[in-house]
Amino acid sequence: MRLNSIGAVSPEVSVADFPADDRYVIAVDGQPVGLLTYRLSEAVMAMMHAEISPAVERQGLGSSLVGFALDDARARELAVLPYCPFVRSYIADHPEHRDLVPEGSRADFGL
Repeated sequence: MRLNSIGAVSPEVSVADFPADDRYVIAVDGQPVGLLTYRLSEAVMAMMHAEISPAVERQGLGSSLVGFALDDARARELAVLPYCPFVRSYIADHPEHRDLVPEGSRADFGL
């Protein structure tokens, strides 16, 4: 398990990768409030589904979760296939992550 505290959001917020479960989990005060599932094959991470608990929506937690996952994919030198609409939208709004999506696949995801 890799763990990172995100000070920009709150000292009580953390994101962890649980590779055995193929998911990243974001927690507030140690309580899980969201996840991003993925499928890993060779050098590609397919980001499948992200969700945040309705009780904490609209607080930037989804963006923090996806940003962490994309930074982690970059550090691991993985390409990203953003099947999740939220991940796709995040990449469209943050072009510094667009290069993670293979050039030949960008049109398929509207990027």
